Amino acid sequence: MNAATRYLPFVGRLLIGLPFAMSGLSKLAAYGATTQMIAAAGLPAPPLAFVVAVAVELGGGLLLIAGFQARLVAIALALFALATAVSFHGNFADQNQMIHFLKNIMLAGGLLQIVGFGAGAISVDNRLAKGGETVARAAPAR
Repeated sequence: MNAATRYLPFVGRLLIGLPFAMSGLSKLAAYGATTQMIAAAGLPAPPLAFVVAVAVELGGGLLLIAGFQARLVAIALALFALATAVSFHGNFADQNQMIHFLKNIMLAGGLLQIVGFGAGAISVDNRLAKGGETVARAAPAR
């Protein structure tokens, strides 16, 4: 297994998962502002939506980075990204909102790649699948 095949899936998960985790942390630190934004978008039960958003973003982001249940987590995050694109960024007359909409669509696309190809060699999923061994092994001694 070459270095790209080994490390790039982890780097990709890190680059996708870290912004989700950071967004969840920022929501956690701004309960009032977050629930007001949820209410302004017309979504029901802002306190419940707040809990769901923090759990999905913070929990999902950290699980994705670790590569634990990566396919399932990536599906949940992709659905979340699509739902937030439609719920919060549907005003295409505002260029900023259109950029955020497209960003969420791109995130969903990247997450679906994880669903399709898995977490990669450097992941909890890989470690569990191999009984604690990693996929890449040293070359046999000659």
